[in-house]
Amino acid sequence: MRQMAIFEGADTHYRQKVYRVQVVRLQLVREASLSCYAKTITTAADVAELVRPMLQGADREHFLAIMLDTKNKVNAIHTVSVGTLNASLVHPREVFKVALLTNAASVILCHNHPSGDPTPSKEDRDTTMRLVQVGKLLGIEVLDHVIIGEGRFFACKQAGLL
Repeated sequence: MRQMAIFEGADTHYRQKVYRVQVVRLQLVREASLSCYAKTITTAADVAELVRPMLQGADREHFLAIMLDTKNKVNAIHTVSVGTLNASLVHPREVFKVALLTNAASVILCHNHPSGDPTPSKEDRDTTMRLVQVGKLLGIEVLDHVIIGEGRFFACKQAGLL
């Protein structure tokens, strides 16, 4: 909404546009919760066990970011993107926005391959490296990228890709 205001000076009159600016606050909303056995994440197997209930039976790729505190305790899990049968669009701003809001010290990336084969594609590798670089700039370490397949998983860190 635009309004015109007249400001009077000592010897001049002038018109200045006045605009309304939104005043906002950010708030996290808890959508659900998961039960898990491990208080902290220490291995890729812990990651797979944690997210398997969220990804089991999914017919499309789901890209998740797991937010961790300084002791690798899970603060939150965020679904960054739901894609297609073999692709998911992931932008760093969507991953790290929630990491910043939850005061995460580090993140673990995770997504599923509905085909059942957890072998990373070239796009998976490129996305991982891009997110690692952005995390370094923000001071939020990307600890791993775990790809979930049918009954097995692939951990980028274990494979030397990080």
